[in-house]
Amino acid sequence: MKTTFTKISLILLVAVFLLSCDATKRVPDDGHLLTENTIYDGDKKVSESRLYNFLYQKPNTTLPGLGIPLRLYIYNLARPNIDSILDAQRAASKNKFTFWERVLSRKQVEAARNFKKSINTGIKKTGEAPAIVTDAITQKSAQRLNSYYVNNGYFNATVDYEIKKDSNQRASVDYKVNKRKAYFLDSITPIIASPVADSIYNVHKSASLLKAGDRYATGNINAETQRLTELFRNNGLYHFESEYIRLVGDTVNTNHKANLEYIIDNPTENINDSIYDVPFKVHNVSEVNIITDYSYANRDKPFNDSLVKDGFKIYAYDKINYRPKALTDIIPLKPGDIYKDRDRIQSLSRLSRLGTFKYPSIQYMEDPADSTRSDLIASIRLSPLEKYKLRADFDVSTSNIQDFGIAGFGSLLIRNIFRGAETLEISARGSLGASDDAANPDDSFFNISEIGADVRLTFPRIFFPVSTSALIPAEWQPNTRFNLGIGVQQNIGLDKQTVTAGLTYNWSPSWKRSFSVDLINAQYVRNLNPDNYFNIYRNSYEDLNTIARNNEGSINPGYFITDENGNRNLSIPTGAEQFINDVNRNQVDNLVQDDIDDIRAIGERQERLTEDNLILSLNISHTYDNRENLFDETFSRLRTRVELAGNALALAGGIANTEKNEDGNKSLFGVVYSQYVKTEVEYSRHWDLGGNNIIAARAFGGIAIPYGNSTSIPFIRSFFGGGSNDNRAWRAYDLGPGSSGSPNEFNEANMKLAFNLEYRFDLIGPIEGALFTDAGNIWNVFDNVEDPRSRFNNIASLKDLAVGSGFGLRWDFDFFALRFDVGFKSYNPALPEGDRWFKEYNFSNAVYNVGINYPF
Repeated sequence: MKTTFTKISLILLVAVFLLSCDATKRVPDDGHLLTENTIYDGDKKVSESRLYNFLYQKPNTTLPGLGIPLRLYIYNLARPNIDSILDAQRAASKNKFTFWERVLSRKQVEAARNFKKSINTGIKKTGEAPAIVTDAITQKSAQRLNSYYVNNGYFNATVDYEIKKDSNQRASVDYKVNKRKAYFLDSITPIIASPVADSIYNVHKSASLLKAGDRYATGNINAETQRLTELFRNNGLYHFESEYIRLVGDTVNTNHKANLEYIIDNPTENINDSIYDVPFKVHNVSEVNIITDYSYANRDKPFNDSLVKDGFKIYAYDKINYRPKALTDIIPLKPGDIYKDRDRIQSLSRLSRLGTFKYPSIQYMEDPADSTRSDLIASIRLSPLEKYKLRADFDVSTSNIQDFGIAGFGSLLIRNIFRGAETLEISARGSLGASDDAANPDDSFFNISEIGADVRLTFPRIFFPVSTSALIPAEWQPNTRFNLGIGVQQNIGLDKQTVTAGLTYNWSPSWKRSFSVDLINAQYVRNLNPDNYFNIYRNSYEDLNTIARNNEGSINPGYFITDENGNRNLSIPTGAEQFINDVNRNQVDNLVQDDIDDIRAIGERQERLTEDNLILSLNISHTYDNRENLFDETFSRLRTRVELAGNALALAGGIANTEKNEDGNKSLFGVVYSQYVKTEVEYSRHWDLGGNNIIAARAFGGIAIPYGNSTSIPFIRSFFGGGSNDNRAWRAYDLGPGSSGSPNEFNEANMKLAFNLEYRFDLIGPIEGALFTDAGNIWNVFDNVEDPRSRFNNIASLKDLAVGSGFGLRWDFDFFALRFDVGFKSYNPALPEGDRWFKEYNFSNAVYNVGINYPF
């Protein structure tokens, strides 16, 4: 009751403070604060946010749902005439200032004055100046709004406005739009002087974006102008520019119909002080030169090396360090082809993506040997990046694993290693840490460590025994990546030794779509210290130990040890493991069935988390992303992924007639290999509401089904719930499975559903706010877990979806965003039915998340 009273009192105090703030404090006596803009289309209120963005002046930003202009209140805290105030203070207390100048110095007193000014300036920048209504700005807004309607076919539209002022120095503005009747396209007539351009136009006129009967729209006309420009430039008209297209419209006495003429004149040329028309002509690329070591400094020097390959002429000022085919195969610009602007753009894109050259460029000139001036010489200028790049990083950190740690990372990048624009990257990492929870603590300060190394080799093409160009053409910019890695952990968890190897193909059919195929994705994980399991997973041990102590008379006394307080506990690992084995062999009497089920579940989890893993899988993933650039906030993204593991090993084992172990599983080199199919689908969408207000949503579904040689999914391939990028009301691995509310340190399962909805908005300066709702959970399905609370049985299991909600702050640094979120448990499926909604909706049960960049 006391806590509730305190919360209510705090809320009331904040509310009273905000309501007592005077929003018009900095508004001049003859001014009025803009509180609302309203656009009316006739008598109908317009709600389309895009139209309000045309208005030059908008009300001060407010907190969503509360309507409180917080940034305006902050701005009002600053003094508008701080210099005059400080001068007046000095004049009124001259003796005081003289005293401090003698005690300190004039320079330090002046520094104190400047500090006060900087604080005042900082408050102003953090806040937001009052939006004061003026006739001049309002009239400009009305004119801009009118231009929008005129450009969309409402040529006779008018926009009037009314400023409604009240006695409290506040005002709202109503914009009243009278669109009148719209104009529609009637005839669209091309008038093209050049026979060549006219012929190209007629072949492709069915693709026109302008159709008779469509409402007149400047945006569509501009798009058609751009289409025609690209059409002509991709069909040999090298000199064509959009400025050659003129639009003439006739709307006089046409009954609200617009007759358009697309006029394309011939370019002109000044010859002997006379102007002549020069009809467009189709240009051919007669010669393609590739300069492999171009620089501004050596541009006038003679070439020392040259060769010809497939019609390409390749030059170098020093020595040609590239295999010709590595360059010519990826360049769509070919000698003998007609000029296409598309070939120029794709050539530059592919060369840039090699990661071998900086700022590739292509220069064209008319071939002096061609008297018709139809042939072009293309010169591709390539400036190599440095062959070797060395990088080193150093980090100091603390975490829940280590009290203090230092880490180092180093890498060496070698470009063009085989003269085919390949890149080889060799990296190494290492860390030392200090932890009181180390598996084998000793007297040394640094008692945990991790080291690792990776090698990655990338080819800018599909590396395969047979040609794949018919399936994956060069314009899809394919590449092949080989990777090999090894890592070793000491005194961290179970101490792991990991070896990875992979062969990956990547390609992009378009800027929106990309594919990735891991033809080989191999991972071997060896647990070096499985005896440390019950020291790490303390919750499992505590549950097991409690059952054993409650039934001590039925258990071998040798399984217990006595601590300094005289308490009898299962020894680790021998006592705990022997107790589990005895239960599995039905050698312990007087145990209730629930205890037997719990002990067997603990034993199965221990076996699963301590077993070595051998995974050989094939992965296929596809991504669709229509985001045009970093500033595009209305877009969608779809990612799908399928993984098939163990089939190749099962086939090889069947051919070799591999024997099974005592559990009925086949193994390779003594390690049981995993066999499963796993699929994931993730869809996210963003909506830009204007004014930097964004709604972001995400849906994720994943399932991994073991079969053949496996009855469960390896821990490293399973799903977990919670965390800063998932359901933020639960810590990572704390959620689920299902409604079990498992106390295990790392909860995981083989099925997952997740849904997220977030509203983002400006708050103060570079700080953005967010309100979010997360829902999701993990379940066991098609595996060997028997707990009904953990399993997804049917559609009714969706009642176990956990719901979290909360708020967050984002500090946008342009190149990344620092994120802080507070998540509250709105619906907790682990609680008894009837007590699941909002029982833990408070700060004491909240989860505080810190992350980098946005969660989706």
